[in-house]
Amino acid sequence: MKKTSWIVLICILALSAALAGCGKAKESSTSSGDSKATGGTLIYGRGADSTALDPAITTEGESFIVTEQIFETLVNYKKDNTEIEAGLADTWDVSEDGLTYTFHLREGIKFHDDTDFNAEAVVKNFQRWAQSKNEAKFAYYASMFGGFEGDEGHVIKEVKAQDAHTVVFTLNRPQAPFLKNLAMSMFAIASPTALEKSGDAFTKHPVGTGPFVFKSWKPGDMIEVVKNENYWQDSLPKLDGVKFKVIKDNSARLNSLIKGEIDLMDGLNPSDLGQVEGDSKLQVFERPSMNVGYLGFNTEKAPFDKKEVRQAIGHLINKEELIKSFYEGTAEPAKNPMPPSISGYNDDIVDYDFNVDKAKELLKAAGLENGFEMDLWAMPVARPYMPEGQKVAVAIQAALKEVNITANIVTFDWGTYIEKVQAGEAPVYMLGWTGDNGDADNFIYTLLDKDNIGSNNYSRYSNDELHDILIAAQSNPNEEERIELYKKAQEIIHEEAPWVPIAHSKPLLAGIKEIKEFTPHPTGTQSFIDVTVGE
Repeated sequence: MKKTSWIVLICILALSAALAGCGKAKESSTSSGDSKATGGTLIYGRGADSTALDPAITTEGESFIVTEQIFETLVNYKKDNTEIEAGLADTWDVSEDGLTYTFHLREGIKFHDDTDFNAEAVVKNFQRWAQSKNEAKFAYYASMFGGFEGDEGHVIKEVKAQDAHTVVFTLNRPQAPFLKNLAMSMFAIASPTALEKSGDAFTKHPVGTGPFVFKSWKPGDMIEVVKNENYWQDSLPKLDGVKFKVIKDNSARLNSLIKGEIDLMDGLNPSDLGQVEGDSKLQVFERPSMNVGYLGFNTEKAPFDKKEVRQAIGHLINKEELIKSFYEGTAEPAKNPMPPSISGYNDDIVDYDFNVDKAKELLKAAGLENGFEMDLWAMPVARPYMPEGQKVAVAIQAALKEVNITANIVTFDWGTYIEKVQAGEAPVYMLGWTGDNGDADNFIYTLLDKDNIGSNNYSRYSNDELHDILIAAQSNPNEEERIELYKKAQEIIHEEAPWVPIAHSKPLLAGIKEIKEFTPHPTGTQSFIDVTVGE
């Protein structure tokens, strides 16, 4: 063979090898679910694991951020607010008296187990909740619909399938936020077949109609969902899947983002905002503020059954200093149990000022001028409404020493903490709330009405006058009249002080620049249905 032929052959072989190598790299990038490729798998870093993947039995956001991908509701919130739009129901009609809601369901939708979504499936889900009589298990149902079937305050009289694709809700009394309640994550429709098959284990084998299908759960580490290839909305979802990765420490989570180990994170420390803004590979997301972080009292436990003690502690908490130290300006002081963004907020309320002398006077009136010892329960994880809860607890502990109150800080893992606080074991506890539906009812009635002791009223606070006002507001379709009722309710709560509201935060998230179409929802929970993560 001539020398020139050898040269040509070598060049051809080299070019072929190079092309083959490029082809393998590209294939690896897409088939492995590389988070930098279009489609791909989004890795979401968060501070705690979910406690349950059955949305009906949980009350905390780390669970809902996952279940929102798997399940769907009859109606939805819009992408960036709490206005209502179509969901599994395409259209609906409401009777003039506000007692009958008729939902016309979309046809041809399948659950992930290939069974049919239809009116009977909706009925069976609501029967499961309403007939349970289990306030601890289905806390949200009891909170939002006034108890269970047969209870005096129960809102829903009947849920009936009119035909395969029409379901009719008949109410015992009008409920102004009824549609907004139905859009909440915990009222998503699960497969009746899967519920029956799995029983109590359904929470580990969730089956819905959503854009993603549950794949696996490694407790304390990772939950993975993958694309629903038979999803009823064309060309959605855009991602191949989402992995929810637990990284408990906020700073460690940011380091993982910087190193490319995750794509998106919540719980960005306000003090780290500048670092992210100065990194050309990252971007900051700000969730609209619709939350409250607070210190709560168990009003059934002495000495916190005396409002003077609760008011005294309210005078000992320097909210401005806490926000300066632990929120870096990404929050505003709270004086009411709901944020200013909610209709009905009472801005005329004058907050308890930071006043040690006043606190001492109140404690003396309660017969506790020499102080006392107490347990202060502090959250073990960062939450959107309180990114550095443990540090806030230490600051409160120091403030209480000013009046000889010795506070022993107590904590548990996140799931145990929520369970024990709900059961009434905590005398004083730190928690918060991100609004589920943008209505005042979801803050005041859900969290502080006597109907919800044992579910979401962790302070076990009971006031008959407040109850009457909240039921009247809930049942009134006139928004102006509802606003006045909620303002009156906040006056009662301020005087009785079952909480010390601390802050309304603007939760920060950070992600890689390649993330597109991610809009943090004010409820704290959103689907990743149309998010992309690619170049």
